[in-house]
Amino acid sequence: MRWEDFRRSDNIEDVRGEGGFGGGGGFPMPGGGRGLGIGTIIILGLIGWFLGIDPRILIGGAEVFQGPGQQTQRQAPPAQKGAPKDRQGDFVAAVVGSTEDVWSDIFRANNMQYRAPRLRLFSGATGAGACGMAQSAMGPFYCPPDKRIFLDTAFFREMEQKFRACKGKQCEFAQAYVIAHEVGHHVQNLLGILPRVQQMQRAAGSKAQANNIQVRVELQADCLGGVWANHARRRKDFIDPGDIEGAIGIASAIGDDRIQRQTQGRVVPDSFTHGSAEQRVRWFKRGLESGRVSDCDTFKTANL
Repeated sequence: MRWEDFRRSDNIEDVRGEGGFGGGGGFPMPGGGRGLGIGTIIILGLIGWFLGIDPRILIGGAEVFQGPGQQTQRQAPPAQKGAPKDRQGDFVAAVVGSTEDVWSDIFRANNMQYRAPRLRLFSGATGAGACGMAQSAMGPFYCPPDKRIFLDTAFFREMEQKFRACKGKQCEFAQAYVIAHEVGHHVQNLLGILPRVQQMQRAAGSKAQANNIQVRVELQADCLGGVWANHARRRKDFIDPGDIEGAIGIASAIGDDRIQRQTQGRVVPDSFTHGSAEQRVRWFKRGLESGRVSDCDTFKTANL
């Protein structure tokens, strides 16, 4: 992936080096985590080590998100703002800058204004405002009330070492896909999709139904990540041979079926919150190939 010419975003908050801030913490649990034992939380923590949204929603199926008012606000440490100077931070700022340029163009073409999210780089743990606490074990996530993305870049090392879906520089496009997926959640928030989803989940008649709604949210974010790559590629052909295969490998590795098989030895489709490996790959490729947001409407299709 040739990203060096991308514009760097100024919407980066770098608090790396403040690892362990706040002490304790854990997942911000809906309703204070009523009814969830420590064993369940540990299992959810393991499953949570992949792409996601607000960790309260990642629990998807254990309990449905109840709203930010029940969460403990945690004061975040002072952040270094602007593009970081190290290579990893510079890469993140470049990818975020590209997403800003692409989504600004797409929104403008539809007579809308794109308001970019802020991305907080951290090490270990950091305060996550309305979403409580961000910890490495959660993986990257988007906090809708704060319109912030939280990312511990240690997750990128895990992508190569644990998932083994890419290697070396080939992993950079897969890492960009991770960021673009989270930005996709921000796009959903701006379009009013996430608030409607939360209402739908509260009204769901079962955990399985609530999970199915969440799967649609995640697959749409995968597709929107593909839309970003399509438009960014039109601006500058930055994708090298093997890059797309690396991203597809990651999308496949973090499918719910793959993760469940590895962590519990069996697959329970009704408990999916992010979609199967095949679904994640298919929806990412759909956005990548078409470049049209309209092709990412996972809520209008019966068969995901």
